[in-house]
Amino acid sequence: MQVEQNLEDEDSSLDFTVAIRAYNSQENLPLILDKLRSQLDTQNINWEIVVVDNNSTDDTAKIVQEYQSNWCQSYPLRYYLEPQQGAIHARWRAIKEARGQLIGFLDDDNFPDANWVSAAYSFAQSHPQAGVCGSQVQGKFEVEPPKNFKRIQAFLAIKEHGSQPRLYNHRTLNLPAGAGMVIRKQVWLEHVPEQLVLQGPVGKSLSAKGEDFEGMIHIGEAGWEIWYNPQMLITHQIPASRLERDYLLSLIRSAGLNVCTLRLTKASNWQKPVIITRIILGNLRRIVRHWRQYRGQYQSDLVAACEMEFFVSGLLSPWFYLKRQRAEGRREL
Repeated sequence: MQVEQNLEDEDSSLDFTVAIRAYNSQENLPLILDKLRSQLDTQNINWEIVVVDNNSTDDTAKIVQEYQSNWCQSYPLRYYLEPQQGAIHARWRAIKEARGQLIGFLDDDNFPDANWVSAAYSFAQSHPQAGVCGSQVQGKFEVEPPKNFKRIQAFLAIKEHGSQPRLYNHRTLNLPAGAGMVIRKQVWLEHVPEQLVLQGPVGKSLSAKGEDFEGMIHIGEAGWEIWYNPQMLITHQIPASRLERDYLLSLIRSAGLNVCTLRLTKASNWQKPVIITRIILGNLRRIVRHWRQYRGQYQSDLVAACEMEFFVSGLLSPWFYLKRQRAEGRREL
């Protein structure tokens, strides 16, 4: 089924692109498109919606075609099929196809507030040094999350940092989620390499998750600001499966194992031993302190178990980094 639109003859520059990364999204995609069709205060914004279908096997393409056939809005709805599986490939396809100077990313379980587009555009206009703006992301849970879940909710892309805008710090990996992230297209193209070390989730594998952080680190190191804007509100749907013990531990283990890779992004050779030493010593201190506080509780307290998993995998991340480097070296030979 071919629903990709050829708009090469149209104006190639718009104010804003909403890019939806879709994979088997037939259930949620209509809800997201309805949210975008109901955006407020966008009459002075030239914008578009781009759906990148990451090789779905359900009716995702058919749903977009049905919406296109009845689309009466002034802003276009476009569709592209990205057959290469993986979050990073869908992300890059969206960036290349987007005609907006700003690109706002939504995953297929993200539901934007009615003012999301206007809030994102206004913030970018008033903060010209912002290369990236992150949304306030609230969770909508299918089941009740475990006690003290807020301590680890950032691992599920839930970002709630209060009602005032604030700067993130990429050097401490204090960064927004990729869900609801808004970038300046030209800034991303100029500073983020297409071949990142972390390639993002592929299928059910989370081992290379962190590609959004890696891209933002490149932008931060180039001197651009990275902001949290609470007026850009997103609701992130969290199914029961993502609160299961095995999933959470696997997700957090992957995040921890990639800490060293992210911390060494753009680091010079003389900085690397210093950073690695700090990672090892810092996580050793955290492990000892955490064990003293929660020993004997790791089976009954899921949040504490997840925190310990992150500290242990962070401690191991330098060895994971070196293993990845050796594997990359063998592939180049």
